[in-house]
Amino acid sequence: MSEPGVTRALAEALASTRYDDLSPDVREHARRAVTDWLGSALGGCIEPPARLAQEVGHGFGASDECTMFGAGRASAAAAAFANGVASHILELDDIHKGSTVHAAAPIVPAALAVAEREHADGRAFLTAVVVGYEAAFRIGEAVNPSHYRFFHPTGTVATFGAAAAAGSLLGLTPGRMLDAFGSAGTQAAALWEFNADGAMSKHLHPGKAAFNGLLAADLARVGFSGATRILEGQRGFFRAMSESFDTGRVTAGLGSTWKIGENGYKLHACCGHTHTAIDGAIDIRTRRGWTPRDVLAAVSALEIETYGPGYAIVSEMSPRTPYQAKFSLAYCTVAALVEGRVDLAQFSAERFGDDGVREPLIREMLARTRVVVADDLTAKYPGAWPVRLTLTLSDRTRESVASDYPRGNAENPVSTAALEQKLAALVGGRFGDKVARAALSALRGLDRADDLAVVFSRLKIPDARIANPDARLQR
Repeated sequence: MSEPGVTRALAEALASTRYDDLSPDVREHARRAVTDWLGSALGGCIEPPARLAQEVGHGFGASDECTMFGAGRASAAAAAFANGVASHILELDDIHKGSTVHAAAPIVPAALAVAEREHADGRAFLTAVVVGYEAAFRIGEAVNPSHYRFFHPTGTVATFGAAAAAGSLLGLTPGRMLDAFGSAGTQAAALWEFNADGAMSKHLHPGKAAFNGLLAADLARVGFSGATRILEGQRGFFRAMSESFDTGRVTAGLGSTWKIGENGYKLHACCGHTHTAIDGAIDIRTRRGWTPRDVLAAVSALEIETYGPGYAIVSEMSPRTPYQAKFSLAYCTVAALVEGRVDLAQFSAERFGDDGVREPLIREMLARTRVVVADDLTAKYPGAWPVRLTLTLSDRTRESVASDYPRGNAENPVSTAALEQKLAALVGGRFGDKVARAALSALRGLDRADDLAVVFSRLKIPDARIANPDARLQR
């Protein structure tokens, strides 16, 4: 049964949140989230889907309000949209297991766009990030896992998160934040059908969520009304977009427990549903000291047991494109076992063709691999993202490894230093070490920044349309 006023309770709690309400630990979680996001956003901004989004964004109208990464200056709406698209392309942006939301890609671009336009300080920006994550994670947990069957939460529930972040920076009253949620919820959409074609719609989802959230907050600021029960109403988000929902997940601990501390970070450049298995494969390979050829000599069969909702997204067994490979549990696990890593190099275009995987050792190991759904693992989802790997060795013995959480999850955390190294590698590889160092310096001083517009203008991020000729629009 729904609880009356759950949308209002969320709006009131988040609209009243201030920086001083947040513990040092929560503030640090916000800075970590922004650090991880910036690497993905800058790393992705030269990719073809981002270039296309930037071209369309500039068509919204000439403006120098905000930074559009790799493409100069633009309006807040255009920057939120294009930076949101860029943030999700490399599959290295953060993930929250309970809601299955990649929060940074839609929420931080919306927050940054408003912060630059309004010349907000770093403390207000970090508060907005915390508030945005809170809305997205709580609403996502309320509708998960049934929502996930058809809808990509990064485009749906994160629209509320983007609206909350933007609304926080605009200083919306609780009533106006409620209006913003109403307008956000009626725009929230993102269907999984893109996965059948490997379409760019996946990248569109966070960009549009950022844009829609910003629009909802801007409308609310001038008095544009929205549905006051957009979550729990008879024709609201919960009933329309899930088979079952738990409104208690929205309000439990609201205002005292900050969900951003549950955020997870990705260390591999592929779908998060593959990461627990990747970690297990790397562990076995490292422990055995195998080379790629050793793996083929030693392993006669590999069985991967996983959970149903994840398998539905990563079931491809013979990927023919880099995109399909990023959503192939079998490929990602085998690549980890054979090569000991799964980063951008494992998804280079020359590795795939119409007949599937071209890399001979990986192709051979894929032929020995099978993926199955295990009911006991499915029962643990979404609280855990569990996997069991069983290797049958050439001497007929078996080796197994099991884990509920990938590295980077709150239960298996990664250090801030590792996140900074990840950013340095992504940004340095595209814009040079000087820009990477400047980005890290700015991020470390966010809580002392007086004006976000000045902070990001000082980064002097090159216009990739000029600096990277190979990254021009591909038609």
